[in-house]
Amino acid sequence: MRSSNMPRVIFTVHHCVQGWSLDRPEEGRHSTMANLNHPANLKYTKSDEWVRVEGDQATIGITDYAQDQLGDIVYIELPWDGSHSVSHETKFGDIESVKATSELVSPISGDVVKVNGALKDTPELINDAPYEDGWMLVVKLTKPEELTSLLSAEEYQKHLQGR
Repeated sequence: MRSSNMPRVIFTVHHCVQGWSLDRPEEGRHSTMANLNHPANLKYTKSDEWVRVEGDQATIGITDYAQDQLGDIVYIELPWDGSHSVSHETKFGDIESVKATSELVSPISGDVVKVNGALKDTPELINDAPYEDGWMLVVKLTKPEELTSLLSAEEYQKHLQGR
């Protein structure tokens, strides 16, 4: 687990190979921008978080690109009791994979109303379905104007291509 005084990691790995085998390298799965999913109904950050807004609440998670770059997720630390607030661009948890440990940074400010408790025992849900079962928090927005700084799916895709 990362100590709070360590810098946050922004996912900047450009190419990831998973499932590659010395015996059959042609059968390995290579991650490309073409096979990553970025739903149009979500907003994104340049540091690879997503936000789904529904009324005055928003669901937060990490993108398909982020989970792909992390590799198999083995642990996540969230404010499990839900009695927290999150602030724009501040840490709200940690995520650990077989490759790295990174801080989770909130793309928006809000009061936590729900935490995805399923991730406590099955953090791999983030790898399996980052936009569905792999969501992390639901917050009641306290500064909805922050949403204007987020990227559309198209803008996020262009951002990834420019890395």
